Amino acid sequence: MTSTAEGFGQLITAMVSPFDENEDLDYQQAGLLAKRLVKNGSDSIVVSGTTGESPTLSTEEKIRLFRTVHDAVDGKAKIIGGTTNYSTRESIELTEEAAAYVDGYLLVVPYYNNPPQEGLFQHFRSIAASTDRPCILYNVPTRTVRNMEASTVVRLSEISNIVGVKEASGDYEQISNIINSTPGDFHVWSGNDQDTFSIMCLGGFGVVSVASHVVGNLIKKMIVATTKGDTEEGAHLHHELLPLAKALFPPVSPIASPSAIKSALNLTGFNVGGLRLPLLELPAEAKAALNLLLEEYEVDD
Repeated sequence: MTSTAEGFGQLITAMVSPFDENEDLDYQQAGLLAKRLVKNGSDSIVVSGTTGESPTLSTEEKIRLFRTVHDAVDGKAKIIGGTTNYSTRESIELTEEAAAYVDGYLLVVPYYNNPPQEGLFQHFRSIAASTDRPCILYNVPTRTVRNMEASTVVRLSEISNIVGVKEASGDYEQISNIINSTPGDFHVWSGNDQDTFSIMCLGGFGVVSVASHVVGNLIKKMIVATTKGDTEEGAHLHHELLPLAKALFPPVSPIASPSAIKSALNLTGFNVGGLRLPLLELPAEAKAALNLLLEEYEVDD
């Protein structure tokens, strides 16, 4: 199976995992959410990523979730499986098991065990070698402790099925170095909604978004304008989106990433339930402020 980074599109949503009142996965609601995201501009959907609370999901739950979303979108969007953790061997096993339901993979920097740069290279090279599907790296040092340096990304970009990186370091110099030093068909997606416009102006390709759960159409407009070179309109839409993007990543982040967007969805009438421990619900005060902010936007339905 062959694919390129472009095939995943510019607007990728890191989908939440809906739970019912017993904190069991609500697969029916997950399918409905996936359809909603596609309707509102998502080109691809990341399933069982950080926003999907992947560390709290079992392997069996992840596989069923991949299958559910795959069936729901019915080829109208690409499915990207979050199949990696801090164990290379476990990551390879899940990557192979998920192959029937996903079009590619999001490979996050291993968390907790804090490997050196050579360990990162060997980890990702081994996982990529286990599949013929395209892989996107994910650098998010606020969650993993270890930053994946530009030089490591450049080395990995030489592997044929590693097609891009989701960059959430917030380090624009590092991101510029990656864009300038990797092949033209290797793409950089912003890993933070508030960074998307800036990264695209540097030559980035798009975003792996959280805010697209509720304002996907607005984000797509910003991406299209910026891609066409209308940076004035892109900047205008960026500033319009910025308050919401910041509200979805408040100071209590990283635990607030899934809790804030789940609260936003619930407040707009699309129920995705709560969170599994050790994550917590958004505090009442923050939820009330978020509710007021959402009233200022034309929220997707």
